[in-house]
Amino acid sequence: MPVPSYGIAPDQQTAEFAQFTVVDDLVLPEGYTYDVIAAWGDPVGDSRFGYNNDYISLVQTAPDEGYLTINFEYISGATWIETHAEVLGKTLPVAAVSAVANEGEIDVLVLEDDALKGQIEEIAKEALVDQGIGVIGVRRNANGQWERNFSEADRRITGISGLEDGRYLATTGPAVAVFTKPNKIGYEDGLNDRIIGTFQNCGGGTTPWGTVLSAEENFQDQVPEAVKPDGSALSPSETPFYITSGNVDGRGNVFGLAGNKYGWMVEVDPANPNDYGTKHTWLGRFRHEAVAVRAVAGRPLAVYSGCDRRGGHLYKFVSTGSIGDPADKANSELMADGMLYAAKFNPDGTGEWMALTPDTPIDPTMPSRVAGGMVTLPQRPEGGWNKVEDDATAMAFKAQYSTLGDLYEGSPAEKQGAILIDAHYAANAAGATHTARPEDTDVAADGTLFIAFTSGGPGGDGGPDAEIFVGPNGESPYEFGWIMKVREEGNDPGAMSFAWEMMSLGGEPAAGGAGFSSPDNLEIDAKGNVWMVTDMSTSKHNLAVPSRTDAESGEPVSQSNLRGLFGNNSVWVLPTSGTQAGEAFMFAYGPMECEMTGPFLSEDETTLFLAAQHPGERNGTRQDMAAETRQFAMKTTTGDRFDQAREVPLGSNWPAKTVNAAPKPAIVAVRRVDGQALLG
Repeated sequence: MPVPSYGIAPDQQTAEFAQFTVVDDLVLPEGYTYDVIAAWGDPVGDSRFGYNNDYISLVQTAPDEGYLTINFEYISGATWIETHAEVLGKTLPVAAVSAVANEGEIDVLVLEDDALKGQIEEIAKEALVDQGIGVIGVRRNANGQWERNFSEADRRITGISGLEDGRYLATTGPAVAVFTKPNKIGYEDGLNDRIIGTFQNCGGGTTPWGTVLSAEENFQDQVPEAVKPDGSALSPSETPFYITSGNVDGRGNVFGLAGNKYGWMVEVDPANPNDYGTKHTWLGRFRHEAVAVRAVAGRPLAVYSGCDRRGGHLYKFVSTGSIGDPADKANSELMADGMLYAAKFNPDGTGEWMALTPDTPIDPTMPSRVAGGMVTLPQRPEGGWNKVEDDATAMAFKAQYSTLGDLYEGSPAEKQGAILIDAHYAANAAGATHTARPEDTDVAADGTLFIAFTSGGPGGDGGPDAEIFVGPNGESPYEFGWIMKVREEGNDPGAMSFAWEMMSLGGEPAAGGAGFSSPDNLEIDAKGNVWMVTDMSTSKHNLAVPSRTDAESGEPVSQSNLRGLFGNNSVWVLPTSGTQAGEAFMFAYGPMECEMTGPFLSEDETTLFLAAQHPGERNGTRQDMAAETRQFAMKTTTGDRFDQAREVPLGSNWPAKTVNAAPKPAIVAVRRVDGQALLG
């Protein structure tokens, strides 16, 4: 797609962009290269490198070595099933289990067929092992390449850690009172405050004291999200095991996992080989993707996170205690006591933080205020939530309940724990602003918070505030995303008010966008530049757009389908100051059908660590270099229409890049061939 930063005059763009061949590789500027450090199936400790690597953290122990911590988010069912035997040398009983599943579903919790149960457990364990967190030691060799050094700290924290090996995850904060209470209304797993595993680990962050925070995002794919009014979990039977040619989900059902123990922020010290993770419940339970830590000496600790769903909220945890030395590992203890706040954005560029406590007043956002016209509110007395599509029903809810404490049951400590367990729906009831899928948060050296909102379209979970999340011409809904800047009042991490502005908008340049779509993970370099990767849905990658008008309906092609114009997911650099502030410069694009994730810079900024998640997710292994030519109704930067013929590979062979090789998620180190700083 033509963008201004390419420096190609509009009258030349039609010819320059008339034909394009997409390459199944991580494509970098001239003078740059990359080294593959690890890929799915490689040995890690007593386990293996997992699937769909997302956030990456490098905690350096010396200039040329350190620990990489990697999140493994989910498995791409169809491609994972197709390539499992080739990559791991194991044949799974997928066909046998699928043949007896009822429309894909089996409630293993009540299954009496031991042979079938054993087959399902085998599949579910393999899939859960491929999720979670990994730690590997790395070093830079004499040639400037980063490679593994197979340290004693190498280990996996998987989706079944603790199930058979005793490596349970620990917990802190008020939800512990719910986990340990007797006579729960809902499901009892018998483990008290111990937790089996972590999964759906998406975004993350690194603390100044050298620990890593890992965000559990779409946990509802494996366990029930809804909870009872006392915060206890629903029965695992509510999310049965589900297997089709493209999905292997509901795996918590197989092992009786309690849903209220997933959807948290997990802290790990990569340098401690005995640390298998702690879930800090004061940081809230929701579909975490983002996390950013601000640690200022003498001030409380602030931890920012977003709930990546349509209509999800932005949150901030503020500790009761204050930071001493930001590099002191004792700072982890601050996450065990504090308060969780949800953001309320005002159209005038101001905002406030709302505490989620039992005393917080009920004041839900009206459905008419959000794109799509629907909000979800806690359902009582049954538990869970209801979809509310008219303002009168929302007003009746407000009249029925006075405070969040009226919605939850138990002692004061148990009520606070239940609110944190049900954070998204509690925040809905309190009137936190519904946002546009916040996928990352990152704090610059000067304290500015940057937030990537990936999509403003409504969906089954709700939609964003139609006054806040608008396109360059005021349109709502707007699909292509935003990057926002937030400044706390007085630059204080513990402030209760802030100012916000949109720094950059996705979309076509001719329509006022910056040339990218669906901004996701962020990284900020020493010069204040924002590095950003995109997260367009795989189904939209290179989706043909032969006309701007739908052939059947005669209506304009939807913004969702126009994402096909943007090609593969990509990597961008956005200056935050000077004449080019907010302008987007493409740095790279990724292999076929993948999402580029986890940008992380080495301390000297000569290396950018990236992960390629789910290459070949839609078409699997690229067979015999298969490709097809698709047509696209493009626009120049000034809005003139032209046609582009684009050759698109079908499936992927990355990272091996040999004919018919199985695609594998992998992490790479990007560097300049001359060894200089990336943007030197």
